[in-house]
Amino acid sequence: MPQTLDQYGAGQDSAAAKAAPPARAQVEDGLPAPRRWWAIVAISFGTALLVLDGAIANVALPTIARELGVTEGAVTNVVTVYQLVLVMVLLPFSSVGDKIGHRRLYQYGQLLFMVASALCLFASNFLILLVLRALQAIGAGMALSVSAAMLRQIYPSRKLGTGMGVNSVIVASSSAVAPTLGGYIVGHAPWEWVFVAAVPFAIVSLLLGRALPEPEPRAQPTQWISSLWSALTMLLVIGGLQLATHDDALLGATIAALGMISAFMLVRREWGRKAPVVPVDLLARPVLGLSALAAMTCFISAGSLMISLPFRLEGVLGYPPQEVGLLLLPFPLTMLVVAPVAGWMSDRIAPTKLGVTGMVIAIIGLLLLAFMPETRDPVGFAWRLSLTALGFGLFFAPNTRLIISRAPRDRAAAAGGLVSTSRLLGQTLAAVVVGILLAGSMGTGATPLFVACALAVVSALCSLARFRTMKAGQAAGATR
Repeated sequence: MPQTLDQYGAGQDSAAAKAAPPARAQVEDGLPAPRRWWAIVAISFGTALLVLDGAIANVALPTIARELGVTEGAVTNVVTVYQLVLVMVLLPFSSVGDKIGHRRLYQYGQLLFMVASALCLFASNFLILLVLRALQAIGAGMALSVSAAMLRQIYPSRKLGTGMGVNSVIVASSSAVAPTLGGYIVGHAPWEWVFVAAVPFAIVSLLLGRALPEPEPRAQPTQWISSLWSALTMLLVIGGLQLATHDDALLGATIAALGMISAFMLVRREWGRKAPVVPVDLLARPVLGLSALAAMTCFISAGSLMISLPFRLEGVLGYPPQEVGLLLLPFPLTMLVVAPVAGWMSDRIAPTKLGVTGMVIAIIGLLLLAFMPETRDPVGFAWRLSLTALGFGLFFAPNTRLIISRAPRDRAAAAGGLVSTSRLLGQTLAAVVVGILLAGSMGTGATPLFVACALAVVSALCSLARFRTMKAGQAAGATR
C-alpha cells in the first residue's frame, strides 16, 4: 500500500534518525529517559506560565483602571502591549536562539519574565506597568521562540505528535484556568499579584532546566537590521489594525498599509539569505507555507468564535456575565480531551486527514451555532460548541507536528517561531475582525460565526492543497 505523503515525511524523519551518527543521537531521536521526562515537565511549566500570564490580566482590567485612574479604553493596553510586543519579537529571537543556544535563550527569557513579573508589585503608575508588561512580553518571546524547536529535540520523531498534543493540553488548560485564578486573586489580594501568579511556574521550570536539550550553537552573524525591521513591520501592521478598530480608522489603515509595504520590502531583502530572520526559506516550501497559512486562518476562526460569543450571549440572549463563562467552558474542556488524542493519532495517521476532518467538523459546528434559535438553550449551545471544539482540536496538534517535523533540523527554531507567530497573529487578527464587526453593528448576531466558518473553509482548502502538492512531489520523485 502506498504511503500518504504525511506518513512519507514522518518516515524520512525516522530514517534520518536511524542513520545519524551516535554523537548526534540525542538531537536526532529525542532525549533518553529519564531525562526526557524531566525535560517535558520543565517545558510544560514554562509553557503554562507564558500562556497563563497572557490571559490572566483580563479579569483585573476594571480594578486596574479604577485604582490607577485611567479610562476603561486605555487600560486595555495592559493586554494589547503584551500581545503586540510578543508578536514583534518572536521571529528575531528564533534567529538569536540558533546563535547562542536554545536552552540558554529559553532560560534567559524565563528569568527576564520572572524579574519583570516581580517588579509589577511595585508598579506605582500606569506607564510603569505598561513598560513592565513589555518586558514580560520580551521574556515570553525569548522562551516561546525556541520552545517548539526544543519539543522536537525532546521527543523521538515517532512520538512528536504526542508531544505536540501534550503541549496543546498545557496551553488549553492554562487558558481555561487563567480567568478563574485571576478572579480569585483580584477578589482576595491586591491586583498587582495577578502578574506574579505565574512566577512559581518559572521557578520550577528554571530548576529543571538542565534537563532541556541544548544542541550546539551555530556560528552565524547577528542580523540586527533584519531583526529590527521585522519587529517594526509587525508593529506597523498589528498596531495599525488595532488603531483602525478602536480609535482612528483612517490613520490606523494608513499605518497598516505602510506595514504591508514594509513587509514586502523585507521579504525581498531576506530572499536568498542563509538562515533569514523572516523564514522565507520555509514559507517558500509549499508544504510549510500552506500549513502556516492554514494555521493562521484556523486561529482567526477559533478566536473570532470565542471573542464574539460573549457579546451574543449577553447582548442578544440576556445571559448574566457569570453564566457566560460557564457556557463557554465546553470549548476548553473539549480541547483538553481532544488535543492529546489528536497528537497521538498524528503519529499514526496522516496529519492532513486529521486536519481536514477536523475542519469539516468545525464548519458543521459553526453553522449549527449560527443557525441556532435565539432562545435560551444551555444544553443545545453546549453540545454545538463542544462539537466545534472537537473539530479545531483535531486540526491544531497534527498541523503543528507537520510544520515542525518537515522543517530542516537546523531551522527548527525558525519553524517554531513560525508556528508561534501564526498562532499569535491569528489570535490578534481575530480581535481585529470582531472589533470591525462590532463597530459595524454586526458583531452580536450570526455574522461572526459565518466569518469564522469561511476562515475554516480556507484552512481546509489550504490543507488539501498541501496534500496535493506533497503527492505531486512524491510522484515526481518516484519517476526519477
